[in-house]
Amino acid sequence: MKTQIVWLNVIRFAAFFMLICCHAADPFYATATYATADGMAPVDPSMVQWGERWMAFVRPCVPLFVMITGALSFPVKMEMGAFYKRRILRVLWPFLIWSVLYYLFPWFTGLVGADKSIIYKCFIWSDTDSQSIWPCLENIARIPFTFNYSASHMWYIYMLIGLYLYMPIFSAWIERATKRQKELVLGLWFASTFLPYLEEFAGPYAFGTCSWNSFGLFYYFAGFNGFLLLGHYIRYHVSWNLRQTLPIAAVMLVVGFVITYFGYGYIMSLPEKTPEQIELFWTYNSVNVALMSAAWFLVLKHISFPLESRVAGWLGNLAFCGFGIYMVHYYFVGLAHEMITQLGLPVPLQIPAAAVIIFALSWSIVALAKKYLGKAAVYIMG
Repeated sequence: MKTQIVWLNVIRFAAFFMLICCHAADPFYATATYATADGMAPVDPSMVQWGERWMAFVRPCVPLFVMITGALSFPVKMEMGAFYKRRILRVLWPFLIWSVLYYLFPWFTGLVGADKSIIYKCFIWSDTDSQSIWPCLENIARIPFTFNYSASHMWYIYMLIGLYLYMPIFSAWIERATKRQKELVLGLWFASTFLPYLEEFAGPYAFGTCSWNSFGLFYYFAGFNGFLLLGHYIRYHVSWNLRQTLPIAAVMLVVGFVITYFGYGYIMSLPEKTPEQIELFWTYNSVNVALMSAAWFLVLKHISFPLESRVAGWLGNLAFCGFGIYMVHYYFVGLAHEMITQLGLPVPLQIPAAAVIIFALSWSIVALAKKYLGKAAVYIMG
């Protein structure tokens, strides 16, 4: 078993909690959306407000996962084919198995005689409540190139496989690059994080992009590969102590949060808005989310525990079960929301409380599967 890097496992725990909070907030938004569209009674404004606050706070979740990958994986020492076989196949089988299970869920509910309302209760953004097998099979047939909102978190796996394909190529440069050269590329990538706002507020044809060309000036330095490099850079080239880190990270975190929260509020105040505009200030590859992600990584880098301690062992088990938790957890989002609404918790606590329930259920199931399913667990849970 490889030696655990405890502080990276601390960051992984934070990323998981943020991610699950992000998904635990989905029923809040869906309730508000459907209530407004269907002319139902207005939703409690404090519920929407706290949903927005939590969603702004947890946006670093996905970038932190990518930064962990960059911190752990560079330089890639394996031959390209062996790397692809080890990394891609390990995520591909669970991805395929769980995608099929998510897409067959409506049909299963029909087989057991459940009311079709359970579909929306479990998967709040589902595009249909049909319990017929045919929509399920259509979604399964599309798995090689797209996902469905019944398993909306699967978008990450397509992106992750793309990063894996790119990493041996990128690694060859990282091995030879100086610190200064890495900083130059990070600077170009950071410039690209302003592009979503330039395209929205300055004009759609930013730096050569247009209706016949999506590949503008910063295209080759944009995207999640920047978070890969950032994770690697902070691990190997940033040696600030905690006293140096805290004021810098605090400014980055506050600035990023303010832009995210108030930017989203501005968009939601518009009389008409597209889905792309609603997601604009939540975009992972944006300057505000990049600032928050770097801030959390810098601070949590200083939190560790002795390798022999119970906490370190617990965090190591999270790393062992992590991919399975990601695969499983979306099944429990609707269930946790139903449980929380019955408890009457204060509104600010409802999303993190739901996240704790989802996290605990998912982790328990994956840990049991890893313990008792033997080698089959690798194909099912990663």
